[in-house]
Amino acid sequence: MSEKTPTDGSGRKLRMGDFSSLVEALDYAAAGHSGANFYSGRGELLETLTYRDLREEAISLARRMRRAGLAEGERMALVAETDADFLRAFFACQYAGLVPVPLPLPAAFGGRTGYVEHIRRMLESSGASAVLSPASVLDMIVQAAEPLDLKAVGTLELFAGIPEDGADLPHVGENNLSYLQFSSGSTRFPVGVAVTQRALLANTRSIARDGINAHVQDRCTSWLPFYHDMGLVGLLLTPVATQMSVDYVATREFARRPLVWPLLISQNGGTLSYSPSFGYDLCVRRAAKASIDNIDLSTWRVAGIGGDMIRPAALAQFADVFQGCGFRKEAFVASYGMAEATLAISFSPLDRGIEIDHVDLDRLEAEARAVPAPMDYAGGKTRMRDFVLCGKVLPGHDLEIRDPDGNILPDREVGRVLVRGPSLMQEYFGNRDETARVMLPGGWLDTGDLGYLLDGELVITGRSKDLILVNGRNVWPQDLEWTAEHQVEGLRSGDVAAFSLDEAEKERVILLVQCRTSVEAARENLRQAVVETIRAAAGFDCEAVLVPPNTLPRTSSGKLSRAGARQMYLASAFGEGKTDRFVSRQTPDAAVAELRPV
Repeated sequence: MSEKTPTDGSGRKLRMGDFSSLVEALDYAAAGHSGANFYSGRGELLETLTYRDLREEAISLARRMRRAGLAEGERMALVAETDADFLRAFFACQYAGLVPVPLPLPAAFGGRTGYVEHIRRMLESSGASAVLSPASVLDMIVQAAEPLDLKAVGTLELFAGIPEDGADLPHVGENNLSYLQFSSGSTRFPVGVAVTQRALLANTRSIARDGINAHVQDRCTSWLPFYHDMGLVGLLLTPVATQMSVDYVATREFARRPLVWPLLISQNGGTLSYSPSFGYDLCVRRAAKASIDNIDLSTWRVAGIGGDMIRPAALAQFADVFQGCGFRKEAFVASYGMAEATLAISFSPLDRGIEIDHVDLDRLEAEARAVPAPMDYAGGKTRMRDFVLCGKVLPGHDLEIRDPDGNILPDREVGRVLVRGPSLMQEYFGNRDETARVMLPGGWLDTGDLGYLLDGELVITGRSKDLILVNGRNVWPQDLEWTAEHQVEGLRSGDVAAFSLDEAEKERVILLVQCRTSVEAARENLRQAVVETIRAAAGFDCEAVLVPPNTLPRTSSGKLSRAGARQMYLASAFGEGKTDRFVSRQTPDAAVAELRPV
């Protein structure tokens, strides 16, 4: 079996993404010995792909793609398995002038029919000319592509017998599209974020230089899927642009054996890794049942958090559990970003750890102001909420908090988060209406998120479209979900979806709650416990609807889709008398690949 690629394997001066294209970045990285390493869920090295070999194989594949009739600018959809073939295909598209479109694996969609339909709409939305897939899901991809008359549908073996001779590769400039990233930001069907070479390299440069302060001794570790912006840009393309070696384990393998993540960091001396909060929580849960004595996390200098609302309690538990393994709580780095900005928008300072703002929740909901909680909040006299500071906006970018009329708000005033700068997407591909909705005059992107500034640092409070209005109060659904999940016995993180219905001038607050028992008395106890907990914590009544495990809908990147939950409720998918018969098509391992805890 091949050896893993070295950590300091560049052999040349470190360059922090200062390239005009991914092609130029890989050309430079290929002069060294660093690269990508793929591991099993037990931490066994399965395959190594140096950047030198990746470049040679990608160029060869690019020529064969062109000889097969794929033209510059056409979209090539790629089912994003965590393996070396995805890297070969993705970078072959870069050299061939094709636009790769990473597609998700099936686990996030609850069954064959839903996955096939979702992939078909992605193929249609992107105008893909071809789609490549691992053999394991090829039959579903063929079914999805059947009505679309694509030029090629299959595995990489489609191009095995095609000669390379006579296929010239185009010049790839900074204005060319680098890829399409399907965003989960839309409450409707996800739209393709069109990212140029210029925007991508601007973001990787900012990440490396201003976010993580990359150096030649850095090594990345990742279990994040390649179809998600954090996994694709943060843990695949940024390492290439900074000549770093990376150790990968598939998302589904991480979900089955979460401790493989810290184990790989330990055995390979990893320094950089990222995860949503629940990834840290999964490790804590597994560590309660397994030994961690053989894990050494003293090399881990940037333990990033992003991808969803940051849960400080989960991070504090991780730090407590793994401090004996050499983990430093100061290694936590909170960040904020989204696919529409390529990836990163802000980073908290290195070596500071998590900094929390304790906010008076009553004032926040009533006044849209983040007023510091009084000193007596611990005694129960004041409802409060902890928010994490996500740092200042990246250099060369601007960020503002605005009210509904477009006025810029001062510190601690909650409003919509707007950002502009060189990392922004070109458009939602082929969708002028959606592009115009979020791209405002002056080059500003309306992120759709709510937040406030505190001494120049960004604090995210939630998504504006998910807000619940109760008796004149703005209530964040994640507050209700968190309260139920943490205060009601038997519930886990990710078990609750909260939304509201405006009926007859009254707002109905609905909580869909995943229930793991069929005993009616236990079900009724759970239902009542949720209602009473929300009444005590929030001061109003809600309706708790019990649903089977693994039925709450998710976006393509694995986040809870409250809009999808609302639509399913209105369609009577969880109607009275139907919940016991509503059968999820997800396997127990599905929760793994949809980026949520099990």
